[in-house]
Amino acid sequence: MVRHVGEWKIQVSVRVSQALREELEKYAAAEKRTLGNFSAVILEWAFEQFKVAGSTERLLKTSFSGPKAQSGC
Repeated sequence: MVRHVGEWKIQVSVRVSQALREELEKYAAAEKRTLGNFSAVILEWAFEQFKVAGSTERLLKTSFSGPKAQSGC
């Protein structure tokens, strides 16, 4: 995530299940990031993917060929 001069931070609230929050916290800790920072990185990446897909329907049908999730977290 690149910060530019004059860029402002905003607060975003999202309701998630307790299980998802715990999993996000575990991955954030493994990345040595705060939950807020980790979530911002994921949100920014997901939005870029959404813009390429053009809609949530197409986004959810997209398969990503990135590295497989590590089961160690």
